[in-house]
Amino acid sequence: MEPITHGRVRVERTAKRVRVFLGGRVAADTTGALLVWEVPYYPTYYFPREDVAVELKPNGRSTHSPSRGDSVLYDVAGVADAALAYPDSPIEELRDHVRFEWAAADAWFEEDEEVYVHARDPYTRVDVLPSSRHVRVEVDGVTVADSHRPRILFETGLPPRYYLPKTDVRLDLLVPTETATRCPYKGQAEYWSVNGHADLAWSYRTPLEESQRIAGLISFYNEKVDIYVDGVPQERPKSKFS
Repeated sequence: MEPITHGRVRVERTAKRVRVFLGGRVAADTTGALLVWEVPYYPTYYFPREDVAVELKPNGRSTHSPSRGDSVLYDVAGVADAALAYPDSPIEELRDHVRFEWAAADAWFEEDEEVYVHARDPYTRVDVLPSSRHVRVEVDGVTVADSHRPRILFETGLPPRYYLPKTDVRLDLLVPTETATRCPYKGQAEYWSVNGHADLAWSYRTPLEESQRIAGLISFYNEKVDIYVDGVPQERPKSKFS
């Protein structure tokens, strides 16, 4: 199936086996999932109805999308609104497919690897490159990191992130917080506050395989600190993290 665009909605088939677990059992298992970009930032999975292994109970509720039409909401395994379908969608490819709510599920898998937060975008690339560039990080005029051995992470749609060895970071200025986030490409991150600024730095102790090179290194939000690369101040980028 060639990618199809309907207004702002993009639809294409993935060759990956995709599974979703809900209520302690497999809710759907397919090698014919659709990737649907309902929003521009990332796709979601739609399962062929014949590959859904749980009972979908219509609950009488519905939502309306200008692009996808009127939905039918389903309760699944006692979870309200856990799935939906667009049986009369103007987008023909969606009519015989079911979408499960990400947060309602116990776990999601592409092949045998668990996926977190949202479906992976096949057009997002993550490259981690070792570098000898001189990276210095300032917070409120105080140098909190100074390194000649950064690893630079390039991720589609985001500014470069400079990951630095802990021995090159003023750990005495970092205060651990309880914040934890997940990324479908990198894994789970832990955070630190710096000089009273909450969650300014983060690290992945055990990143996913494609991002192993940043394991245990610390990065800072380019949007919120002053970063100098080879002595040149870097402009603070504008992003969703600004």
